[in-house]
Amino acid sequence: MRGRRAALPWLLLAPPLFVIGVLLLFPLGRIVWLSMREYGLRELVSGDSEFLGFDNYVALLTDPYLWNVVLLNTVVFAVVAVVTTVVLGTLVALLLVNLRVVPRVIVISCIMVAWAMPVVSGTYVWIWIFDVDQGVVAQALMNLGVIEEGGHNWFADRFWFYAIVTLNIVHSGFPFVAVTVLAGLLTVPKELQEAALIDGAGPWKRFWHVTFPVLRPVFAVVTILSTIWDFKVFAQIYLMPGGDVSGSEMLNLGVWAYISSFGNNDYGTGSAIAVILTLLLLAITIVYLRSLFKDDGL
Repeated sequence: MRGRRAALPWLLLAPPLFVIGVLLLFPLGRIVWLSMREYGLRELVSGDSEFLGFDNYVALLTDPYLWNVVLLNTVVFAVVAVVTTVVLGTLVALLLVNLRVVPRVIVISCIMVAWAMPVVSGTYVWIWIFDVDQGVVAQALMNLGVIEEGGHNWFADRFWFYAIVTLNIVHSGFPFVAVTVLAGLLTVPKELQEAALIDGAGPWKRFWHVTFPVLRPVFAVVTILSTIWDFKVFAQIYLMPGGDVSGSEMLNLGVWAYISSFGNNDYGTGSAIAVILTLLLLAITIVYLRSLFKDDGL
């Protein structure tokens, strides 16, 4: 009887686990298989490929372009974007929790427009804002005499390119963080805040020592999801002028994998890049979860 009861949850979970295995594990296994083979356009047509083992990984890990450009772009951009998104979303949530119901609904409705905007449309809006000579920023700076007539190509510089991408990502990502943290803030007992206020704690100390410990799981979720999304950003970089050029200083791991596979017809190398990105995300997620919940004994 005990054995049947122990097996019942697994029997109930078997159908969804099977679907997840088919939809997720099979493509992942296929990518790992491709990453260990020489698989180009000829092999795609013929169906035959040569097994290379870890040669694709060795070639990638010994390529200076990976360390000096792609990995640096991916990690630095993701860290800046995640921190900015979480901080801005938390500040907006703290604002919303202090509003009355009607103003809160209005503000949430406004910020959710950015969340609902399609990625391609939002990216082209930012491209228009920073257009070389007709963009809003260029026109304003030319009128102020900061830059000369003819504008400035923001997309040709690595720093400004990723600054624009970061604005795009933060603009579309902070509403999710704000609404999620707001939901958590509404569950924090008011008695804890009142007790801290009576003890003379300021706003920062009340947030860090009272609110944050209660919302630790919420911040874990939004941080992990933001990290996964920002590490694998594709459209926001690929659609930017110069973001689709092989060998460019603007590529990250996601775009580099796409260009290597479908631009250069080297599906083995592209798959190896995708595997490296997946392992990097898994490592970051595990390290973050361990550091976040180590005090809870999890």
